Amino acid sequence: MTMFAPNLVQSVRTGELNLALVTAPEDDDQIIAVPFARAPLYVALLETDPAAHNSDRLVLADLAGDDWILFSREVHPMVHDAILDAARRQGLIPKKAHDIMGVRQAIHLVSEGLGVAILSEPLALEIQTKGIVVKPIADKSLSVPTCLVMRADDKSPLIKEFSHAFLSRFTGRPPIPAQLELFRSSKDTRLA
Repeated sequence: MTMFAPNLVQSVRTGELNLALVTAPEDDDQIIAVPFARAPLYVALLETDPAAHNSDRLVLADLAGDDWILFSREVHPMVHDAILDAARRQGLIPKKAHDIMGVRQAIHLVSEGLGVAILSEPLALEIQTKGIVVKPIADKSLSVPTCLVMRADDKSPLIKEFSHAFLSRFTGRPPIPAQLELFRSSKDTRLA
């Protein structure tokens, strides 16, 4: 199931979903979000844009002369804020920031020459449009975590087993992360 990050978190919170993989979820006392991977943000830009030929990786300063196309705060609040905060710290002010709801909007706006899109890795790597180049952003502060998200009050042994197996597989760390200690009951030692 594909949904925006806030919707995935809401679906876990309400019990519609038991678990979700969410890029940069917001803090929420009702969920546990355990990071298992970090990925850089990417830029989608026209191949005719001078920044497309600068290097393999770009920095925000390379995009200073362009309009920026960002997921709206309602769609991806943590990513939206991280991009604008990094720009402010670097003294950059985008000429204009277009808010989008989906990657198709980003592709359309970029292909029309209306700016450069800053996207999370999975979405950026989906772009296979002629005339658009996708490059990672080198700024380490603009890498975002992908987290396994679950309800903090879920006591299901199946969810615990799956979470442990999943995190062990993708992090290479067999012990349960500290965030999951709340998740384990004192009588269940199978995951220790």
